[in-house]
Amino acid sequence: MLGKKVGMAQLFDASGNLVGVTVIEAGPCTVLQKKTPENDGYHAVQLGLGARKEKNASKALVGHCKKANVSPSRFIREYRTDDALPFNVGDQITVREFQPGQYVDVIGTSKGKGFQGVVRRHKFRGGDMTHGAKGWHRRSGAIGQRLFPGRVFRGMRMAGHMGDRRITTQNLRVVQVREADNLLMIQGAVPGPQGAFVVVRHAKMKAKPAGKAAK
Repeated sequence: MLGKKVGMAQLFDASGNLVGVTVIEAGPCTVLQKKTPENDGYHAVQLGLGARKEKNASKALVGHCKKANVSPSRFIREYRTDDALPFNVGDQITVREFQPGQYVDVIGTSKGKGFQGVVRRHKFRGGDMTHGAKGWHRRSGAIGQRLFPGRVFRGMRMAGHMGDRRITTQNLRVVQVREADNLLMIQGAVPGPQGAFVVVRHAKMKAKPAGKAAK
């Protein structure tokens, strides 16, 4: 299921506990394409969310979405499955695919923070503030090994670009499903800023509820 992060809120769950939730406007998503082993070599469905003007989309995207009788989608993702799903091109998928109490994984893009040093990026303690230390308060220190091996190993924690990467938050509990408003209330925080597109799927590390297809 595709959705958009609306914000965060607080509400009472079924047990009367006050919990912090992330509000996600999930769907309705349109099935743009259904892939089969005969034609594509595997089972998958391609979902689209939102709409954009045709003048702002490529001709390939416009023609692809017209097969499902919808406007060019703003956010498109493909879901691979082991078996064929009971959906066809043009079908609408809503929050009814989820139910309160089940666990989901949310995939999004974290906030970009630009170029950051090692103290901000990797939580280094930094250098001493006293005892004659000058200009080394937020530096990383030595990164090499003198003559041998005489190089910097791959994966060395250094300053660089921070954020703006794909993050998967696993095993978040669905507290409420508001079908009338296409909203999912998911306990906990999910990656990305407000208004960002996210992917919500059934948790891979938890048992799926009976009678629900995998997303």
